Amino acid sequence: MAAAADSFSGSADSSSGAADARAAIKKLSLEVAFYGDLFRPVGGKALGDPPYDATDVGDTVEAELLDLLWHEVAHLEDRPTGGPTKARTPLVAQRALNRLCSSRFFAGIAERALIADLKQVRAFLCDAEMKRQVLDRVAGCVESNTRVLIGHSLGSVVAYEALCAHPEWAVHTLVTLGSPLGIPHVVFDRLTPRPQQGRGTPPPSISRWLNIADLGDPVALEKRLADRFGSGVQDELVHNGATAHDAAPYLTARETGHGVLAACLG
Repeated sequence: MAAAADSFSGSADSSSGAADARAAIKKLSLEVAFYGDLFRPVGGKALGDPPYDATDVGDTVEAELLDLLWHEVAHLEDRPTGGPTKARTPLVAQRALNRLCSSRFFAGIAERALIADLKQVRAFLCDAEMKRQVLDRVAGCVESNTRVLIGHSLGSVVAYEALCAHPEWAVHTLVTLGSPLGIPHVVFDRLTPRPQQGRGTPPPSISRWLNIADLGDPVALEKRLADRFGSGVQDELVHNGATAHDAAPYLTARETGHGVLAACLG
């Protein structure tokens, strides 16, 4: 998910901070860029995920990401992966999917939904036409007074690439939540623009990048994006409880609210 928040012009001082903050919130508007429909197979039903199973896990990005998630969840739950560790065959992929779907991090997520998520990551990173369409959806939500762009999970990758592709935007703050941007090889090394000598390119228009991650979020495998994109990234850790990767606890975290409000007041 990627969301753009439009700010107002003004600032708060120490004598009227609370009142000004309330007034500022009332003046904010929010646009949500929706592009989930682009990932649905042609002819697919309007609701629900396609009936994927382990045989549908493709090689390269999908298998590599599944393998990384499997290892990270095993590490967080302090249990061995057991047996082969590369999800390159349907049998190994099925084992990885079983372990992930039975973990506390992905509890309640159906196997087909997890596979669909893997395919969405691959499609955005590797399919130029898909990437263009997704970025066009985001661009359609960004206006001349848009100041903040928020992205959760894959949406953080989309938000980052959209900002890099549009240096003319007035957006000055990027907020990434539960972001996979720092995952080596699978995500980080496939970004546009390509990282150079192990360092990613910060979006040119922004003056602040707030990255928020839960220590127990396996998708935000690399918690410190400053290590990948430079000291301009402000990394914050939160505790989302059992729903470590869900968007709701990230969006309602104090750190997220303070960061967005500060950006809109600035």
